[in-house]
Amino acid sequence: MFQQESNVSRRTFITGTTSATAAVAAGSLVTNADLEDINAQVNTNSGPAALRITDMRIAHSDRSMLMRLDTNQGISGYGEIRYDCSKAHGLILKSRIIGMNPCNVAEIFRKIKKHGEFGCDGGGVSAVEVACWDLAGKAWGVPVWQMLGGKMRDRVRMYCDTTSMPTGEGMGNHLKERIAQGWTFCKMDLHAGGEGGSTAGMYTRPAPDPTANRPVRRGMADGPPPDTKLPMGAYNPYGEHLFTSTFFTDKALDWLADYCETVRSIVGYEIPIATDHYGHFPIETFIKFARRLDKYNLAWYEDVVPWFYPDQLRRLKDACTTPICTGEDVYLAEGFKDLFEKQAISVIHPDLANLGGILETKKAIDLATQYGVASCIHNNNGPITLFASAHAAAAGDQFLACEYHQADVPHFLDRVRRTDKPNDPIIDRGYFAVPNGPGLGFEINMDVLKANLHEGGLFDPTTEWDNETSFDGHM
Repeated sequence: MFQQESNVSRRTFITGTTSATAAVAAGSLVTNADLEDINAQVNTNSGPAALRITDMRIAHSDRSMLMRLDTNQGISGYGEIRYDCSKAHGLILKSRIIGMNPCNVAEIFRKIKKHGEFGCDGGGVSAVEVACWDLAGKAWGVPVWQMLGGKMRDRVRMYCDTTSMPTGEGMGNHLKERIAQGWTFCKMDLHAGGEGGSTAGMYTRPAPDPTANRPVRRGMADGPPPDTKLPMGAYNPYGEHLFTSTFFTDKALDWLADYCETVRSIVGYEIPIATDHYGHFPIETFIKFARRLDKYNLAWYEDVVPWFYPDQLRRLKDACTTPICTGEDVYLAEGFKDLFEKQAISVIHPDLANLGGILETKKAIDLATQYGVASCIHNNNGPITLFASAHAAAAGDQFLACEYHQADVPHFLDRVRRTDKPNDPIIDRGYFAVPNGPGLGFEINMDVLKANLHEGGLFDPTTEWDNETSFDGHM
């Protein structure tokens, strides 16, 4: 069952079919009976000035933590807390926004942005911001991109992420299938691994301390629950490679070069292929890596070192000819400024679900344009962030491509559909047509969402967060 919030736009009201509305449209004399007929048609949900947030609910489904903001006029707005966050990142903000008008997005954002930080800590703030834009658009009867100043493009190019495969042949054939489906931009995870996944002889690094304990990384498919402690060698003996003298050997570089050579021999050189997920290695070893792979015309090297080391990124950028990309963990558009001023990167890659939401993403795109840096959007979240990203990308100055991380997950988008073109595919041959419906422009299939819940019920009450308080300080 699809759920669509009730909303009557001003255009719908003017173009109604009754004699009363026709008289208004034509400028004719309107009788008292006509006025009564008009008043009967007016939906009380369309009073933006009196709109107030009354509740926040969460539904945790597959790769998606949905936030719903309810209002006193019966309409709801949706956001999405970043994948791998806790619902607490959003719920801690509930008592701070109840009673506020969601149409005043800037006022609400100013109040809550101090509760965000880079990475997952920006997830709650971003979700609230997106849900408020959704509500504002529904209340005023316009799409979000219109409230951002209009759109620069009618379609947003998508790129499909592709997780690692053990052989270049397997990766190349899979990417070739994607191209046949209409995708015009791809990305592949790139790991150095030999026959059977062996990495023998591929890295020079110190032996791990077998007595050291370290929290198991959350989300490991075959690992124990979060916060369980195991000997370091049980799951990740080297931690962050950046500070552990872990270097690629020539064997690893030869393996990676052969992998990329095979991929390019299958798919050709016409389509952009970005790369990701190598790990954070010391900059010296990654310079060797980059120089070996430059000749394969890859679209970018992503998150080679953390974004808060701009000087190291600049060293790498100056040492190779492949674009350097980062930004998925940055919070607020201003977080990119140091990277721009130091000319450390060629592509930004903010994730709307933790950057601060839709407006911050548009700001980042516009700022990047001023510095001559290309813009993409990172997204390994659910459908709501996909729609929100499309609005930011449509309104931004220049834009290259938005990530779609679930190209191999059948029916992932079945939980939503467009409100303006409900029978159209959401992504068609590698493009997302910018929605024209009010707000974010989608409605939720509650049956599909319910069938994919991970924990808890479908938007359970959250009254335990109603009175959460702390001294937030003065602005």
